[in-house]
Amino acid sequence: MSRKFFAPRPSVANPRAVLLGEVLAFARSASACPGVLRIALVGSLATCKPVPKDADVLVTLEDAAELGPVARAGRRLKGKAGSINLGADIFLCRPDGRYIGRICGFRECHLRVACHARTCGGRDHLCDDLDILTLPPDLTLAPPLVLWPRLERRTVLPDDVERLLVAPLATG
Repeated sequence: MSRKFFAPRPSVANPRAVLLGEVLAFARSASACPGVLRIALVGSLATCKPVPKDADVLVTLEDAAELGPVARAGRRLKGKAGSINLGADIFLCRPDGRYIGRICGFRECHLRVACHARTCGGRDHLCDDLDILTLPPDLTLAPPLVLWPRLERRTVLPDDVERLLVAPLATG
């Protein structure tokens, strides 16, 4: 008998609404972090995909920004997404658009077998697993939806993104 792999199903009726609400909370929290220059939504949540596998957020940082506060906000987003069997990634880039990695999923850095970072522990909370994943400059420089410091749409957005994410940010 062959076994088939099935992805876990989200445990809520409207996983997009949950993810969008958590991205909103992340954007509000991370926008107050020192060194954060821009927060954007990228990935399938910015499309009409009915059940995205995760929420993807792109954060542009000053080169010397402390990642701890952004990592805390990111862990909250990841935790809420995980509670409905979905995920979240906080991608990081420099002001010039160069992708530098993503927020590490661990609260504290300890060299781990499962860590794929090039320089695990080299910068707190940075997973620079560039051999596994990179974002192209056209995405980092011009993401589909900039959430902060000012809203910028570069594509037609689904109604739920407009209603649950854009509208609350536009009204403060």
